[in-house]
Amino acid sequence: MSPKSRGWKETDPERSAEPSSVGEGAQGRWGRREFARGMGVGKLARSWTDVVGERLAAETRPARLETGTLVVTASSGPWGSQAQFLAEAIRERANELLGSDEVKRVQVQVGPGRGDRPKPL
Repeated sequence: MSPKSRGWKETDPERSAEPSSVGEGAQGRWGRREFARGMGVGKLARSWTDVVGERLAAETRPARLETGTLVVTASSGPWGSQAQFLAEAIRERANELLGSDEVKRVQVQVGPGRGDRPKPL
């Protein structure tokens, strides 16, 4: 959800005229919801080979993780079918890597080719 999304209720804390370091400013924002949402998929992307293995990692990638759904993009239909077949194992390994039960389901999409939009499997 972005700050302009419907239902957004978080507001920025009061600003100060006092100078602060970039690190202090960034550190205060990393815990905010809009940044925290991307942390899980970032962790998965860094360790994707550990989650799905070398062959499948070369043809798939975690695209986003929102409201418990991990969206995986595959390079082609056959690789998407393979990822869909392994969806439960991917979910379990992803949660193991994240140290939580954040991933409730895995949705596989075939990546865009020649300007096409991803197609759900």
